[in-house]
Amino acid sequence: MNGGIEPTVRLDGVGKVYGTGVSAVAALRDVSHAFTRGSFTAVMGPSGSGKTTLLQCAAGLTRPTSGSVSVGGADITRLSEAELSGLRRHRIGFVFQAFNLLPALTGRENIELPLRLARRRPVPGRVEELVGRAGIAEHVHRRPHELSGGQQQRVAICRALVAGPEVVFADEPTGNLDARSGREILGLLRRVVDDLEQTVIMVTHDPAVAAHADRVLFLSDGQVVNVMEAPTAEAIAAGLGIH
Repeated sequence: MNGGIEPTVRLDGVGKVYGTGVSAVAALRDVSHAFTRGSFTAVMGPSGSGKTTLLQCAAGLTRPTSGSVSVGGADITRLSEAELSGLRRHRIGFVFQAFNLLPALTGRENIELPLRLARRRPVPGRVEELVGRAGIAEHVHRRPHELSGGQQQRVAICRALVAGPEVVFADEPTGNLDARSGREILGLLRRVVDDLEQTVIMVTHDPAVAAHADRVLFLSDGQVVNVMEAPTAEAIAAGLGIH
């Protein structure tokens, strides 16, 4: 904890094992970390290091084999599947590499979809504020196939934020974008952290992408092996052994 303030997401001794007996594979090994409110953390490591498993455990998408995960002070490892589903709808946002927009809906309808599924009304002015910040106010009447990749990802980010979640998980959010669109998306994520005090946890393999974060968690063989504050692309590449 930081100054007695409960972190937005906290992992305590989290382990995750897939399979049993001789075929068992430990994807995470005794991982502990606190993600504070208004922080932007990148999670990096080689293939098979446990990045995606860490994200899935932290987001309540899969249950750890051992340890505990809390979101907003609530121990999500103790929740039923129905309770977990409700928590993800109300308190967690997701941004994926593939955008995952519904093609039959307009941008605005995609943004409002989480609220419709949760049978909640949008906070007055919330959608307008988000699409204004994302720079897509004039495009939200269009369907996904009428939008560029960068515009689709902006819609996806607005959708992740519309319910006012405590944390947004981003899995390779620039992976399907060209360099310019990728920089714009990272700039948008940076602004929602700085301006809205949003907590963002992002999995990426790209040092240039991770350099937009406040810190980088390096994983290897299912364990956190380093935490780098105020990262630069060059320092991250060195930490990954990239030359």
